[in-house]
Amino acid sequence: MGNSQDSDMNGTLVVGAFLALDGVMQAPGGPDEDRDGGFEHGGWTVNYWDERMGEVMDEQFAGVDALLLGRRTYEIFAAHWPRVDADGDPVAAKLNNMPKYVASRTLDAVEWNNSTLLTGDVAEAVENLKEERGDVILVQGSHDLIQTLLAHDLVDEFWLWVFPLVLGDGKRLFGEGTVPAALELTDSETSSTGVQMLRFERAGEIDYGSFALDDAAE
Repeated sequence: MGNSQDSDMNGTLVVGAFLALDGVMQAPGGPDEDRDGGFEHGGWTVNYWDERMGEVMDEQFAGVDALLLGRRTYEIFAAHWPRVDADGDPVAAKLNNMPKYVASRTLDAVEWNNSTLLTGDVAEAVENLKEERGDVILVQGSHDLIQTLLAHDLVDEFWLWVFPLVLGDGKRLFGEGTVPAALELTDSETSSTGVQMLRFERAGEIDYGSFALDDAAE
């Protein structure tokens, strides 16, 4: 999570995710989006959306320069967003035209407008991309890719929308390979449906302490 601190020339890599309260991020948009592991709760975010959430989404995407996706999320997005009328949807317009980078070991080509397939080692390719671009790159969805980015300490910010429900099982944002790091809450807002829209930035290392009583005080 810390590479942007090492050089002011590096871009900012942002992870955006919709989360249940227990950290699950799998299949937020539909029943058949991702059934890996027998997941049966797909579409759990749909009925929580209000007007303000749409406005915040527009505002967030307005500040993004490029998109980084894993294969599964790329295929979902590429099948959906080109069919959305961009004249009435700022997010659709942005997604369809902005540079997109796809990390995949199985795809041979990417056809969505302005998309590039990353080759070789994923972590190395993303680190090079941050250095080359020097701007804001957003990872949306893409659970498996995010685990690689977290394990290699490449994430600078998190834009997390926490929905007021628990799912019990499914793919969680922070896996066992996540590098420990302190974060600073830089923005927060709650929708009319109870969704917390949170932004965190990297804040250095964790400052550990203890509540144990000092022996001398006993």
